Amino acid sequence: MSTSTGILAHHWAFAVFLIGALGLCTLMLLGGYFMGGRAKGRAKHVPYESGIDSVGSARLRLSAKFYLVAMFFVIFDVEALYLYAWAVSIKESGWLGFAEASVFILVLLTGLVYLARIGALDWTPARSKRHVSKPSADTYINTNNSHMQ
Repeated sequence: MSTSTGILAHHWAFAVFLIGALGLCTLMLLGGYFMGGRAKGRAKHVPYESGIDSVGSARLRLSAKFYLVAMFFVIFDVEALYLYAWAVSIKESGWLGFAEASVFILVLLTGLVYLARIGALDWTPARSKRHVSKPSADTYINTNNSHMQ
C-alpha cells in the first residue's frame, strides 16, 4: 500500500467515525424529543426532590474559600497527572528527568507552604478564632497542691 493511500484511508476512517458519532448524538437527542412526555400541569415545573417540596431559594451565597479549594484541587490534581506521566516514562527520562521532577515538586511544595503561611488554607473565620493562652507553671503548681489538700 502506498503512503498516499494509507493517509487517505486513515482520514476516511476518521471521517466515518466522526459522522457516526454525530449521527448517534443526533439520534439520541431526537429520540428523547419525540418520545418524551408532553404533559402540562401546574406543578410540572416546580422542583421536587426526594419526596419533599422545596422551601426557599436554591441560590446560596458561598464563601470564596470554596472556590479557592476548588482551584487548589485542580492545581494539585494537574500536578499528579504530570507526575504520573513522569513515573510512566522514568526509564527514558533518567536522572535528568528525576532532577526536573524534583524541582517541579519543590516549586509546588513551596507554593503550598506559602498558601499555608498566608492563611489561604485556614477555614475558620477570623471572628471565631479563639486565642488560647498557655497556663503558666504557677497554675500547674497551684492546681496540684489544691488536689492534695
